[in-house]
Amino acid sequence: MHQNPESQNALQNGAAVTSFLPHRFSVAPMLDWTDRHCRYFLRQLSRHALLYTEMVTTGAIIHGKGDYLAYSEEEHPVALQLGGSDPQQLAHCARLAEERGYDEVNLNVGCPSDRVQNGRFGACLMGEAQLVADCIKAMCDVVSIPVTVKTRIGIDDQDSYAFLCDFVGTVAEQGGCETFIIHARKAWLSGLSPKENREVPPLDYPRVYQLKRDFPQLTMSINGGIKSLEEAQAHLQHMDGVMVGREAYQNPGIMAAVDRVIFGTTGPDADPAATVRAMYPYIEQELSRGTYLGHITRHMLGLFQGVPGARQWRRHLSENAHKPGAGIQVVEQALAKVVRDR
Repeated sequence: MHQNPESQNALQNGAAVTSFLPHRFSVAPMLDWTDRHCRYFLRQLSRHALLYTEMVTTGAIIHGKGDYLAYSEEEHPVALQLGGSDPQQLAHCARLAEERGYDEVNLNVGCPSDRVQNGRFGACLMGEAQLVADCIKAMCDVVSIPVTVKTRIGIDDQDSYAFLCDFVGTVAEQGGCETFIIHARKAWLSGLSPKENREVPPLDYPRVYQLKRDFPQLTMSINGGIKSLEEAQAHLQHMDGVMVGREAYQNPGIMAAVDRVIFGTTGPDADPAATVRAMYPYIEQELSRGTYLGHITRHMLGLFQGVPGARQWRRHLSENAHKPGAGIQVVEQALAKVVRDR
């Protein structure tokens, strides 16, 4: 893993090694949300949280015209999440990811959308444990960075604990996977939308805790419905790591205390206003490359949740960042609406 100097110094100085395991706190891969602009922004709030890309399909990487592996060096530690089910294609993409400097490659075995199922990847792969094992092994054979799996606790009527254990056991033993991120809900492959699949199937944290007890040799993170750092700390009593999704995106202010609360670092928490100002050079650089301001600031709307002026901050950005020629002054004006009384 790429570690910043603070992490390395803390480890060398005898700090609790577990505090700097990259999976101790991570931000989930979220389609249309965790793009490179979002990740750069979140990195201003936490030095140590592991950040995931949106799911990128092997087909897009191999055949697409754009650069689907682009990211900023400042994003480390950063993991690429792949969607696919062809071992050779996945191995090819994993090798490209390692060459580009990614810290981890993750296989999506959790997305339940119809589009994903039609491509024979995502959550439907839970029903094909041997294929998943073959995919993981093919990637592990060609890279030295970690290859991990993000999955659910079951699919449709295949939701027994025995089914889950068989899946994890097969992928770990035959695929060589040592790290699993478990979304503590099953997925319904038909009848529910992707949004409903994030909310309707009930959470079953105890089942994930039991899985960790039964596979103590594996590194396991828990995901699903986690809304605060206090909840994250409670899960860490049972698990190696916590992955937070929608809450970290919609209320990114919770990330400001992650390094202190979860990783045990010293020093002040990230200041939201200072975080915005720290984005200015990046925004200016991206604007000069033709990026629209709104493509960056849409990820920053929830930063001041609960702070006086937060609504005006969101409104000003939402109404002005998309306008032709919108530049850094739009962000400065929005920020002034939050900090004027502070």
